[in-house]
Amino acid sequence: MPSAADSSESLHPLVVLVGPTASGKTTLAIRIAEEFAGEIVSCDAVAVYRGLDIGSAKPTPSEQARVPHHAIDLLAPDQASTAGDYAREGRRALAAIATRGRLPVVTGGTGLYLRALLEGLAPAPQRNETLRERLRLRAERFGPGHLHALLRRLDPAAAGAIHPNDAPKLIRSLEVTVAGSQPQTEQWRAGRDPLRGFRVLQLGLNPPRSALYERINARAAAMFEGGLLAETAAIREQFGDSARALTSLGYAQALAVQRGEASLPDAIAAAQQGHRNYAKRQLTWFRRDKSIHWLAGFGDDLEIQQKACMLVRSFLARPGT
Repeated sequence: MPSAADSSESLHPLVVLVGPTASGKTTLAIRIAEEFAGEIVSCDAVAVYRGLDIGSAKPTPSEQARVPHHAIDLLAPDQASTAGDYAREGRRALAAIATRGRLPVVTGGTGLYLRALLEGLAPAPQRNETLRERLRLRAERFGPGHLHALLRRLDPAAAGAIHPNDAPKLIRSLEVTVAGSQPQTEQWRAGRDPLRGFRVLQLGLNPPRSALYERINARAAAMFEGGLLAETAAIREQFGDSARALTSLGYAQALAVQRGEASLPDAIAAAQQGHRNYAKRQLTWFRRDKSIHWLAGFGDDLEIQQKACMLVRSFLARPGT
């Protein structure tokens, strides 16, 4: 968030739209960007990967043609993606959009990436390859769920932001916690470099839970029907089964089908459950931020769009200093 040092400067407006998966963030972000001459900066840890289109619910080519999008398709599926890398790319995009005199609209559901973008991250301890190898061996022997349980004991807040099957992120979080001798989330609070030059309006989508879960179930099933297995096969063929991006929700279940480890119906059910659990974690994460203006509905609901645009219009009308 902007610091006190920015108070005497003219601050550029920035709109942030968060919410759980399948809540309609893309639709609402496009509406806001079109109405207020904006450009969208994605905040999604899976959409940064090229070729992961269906499983990430990435904006379609037609949606991207309506409004410029940034911070998507940055990496190959076998490359590592960190919150720090995202923050640097996202801040470059914000600066460029502001320079063009347009409104940046950040939208997504990856809470850690958003925190890194707005608040910055404290310098992390150096990599400890010995510790990383020990953790990798534990993951191979007991499964990534073992690492997630360990992280829950050491840093519950960090565990809440990481999927239990995402072994690379679990290993890094545990490494930082152990090497830094304090929970990773406590280290984040010290020595961070907050985003400067912007004043921020944060909006959040919070649709009814039962309706959200129905949407999540339908969307997860539609991903498989719409080509998720073929998309996963193409990634496997080029980058192998160990490509980091294939640990993501949906892709991990599709990979299990292709390996003969799960039936298609079981994989769909597991993906649906995984996405529902992820939505719970997202809402838990974002509800800790008291500056978010919550909208009780889906982003494709006309009434919600009107309320959001009213808030943005009022925000833009206020002085920028």
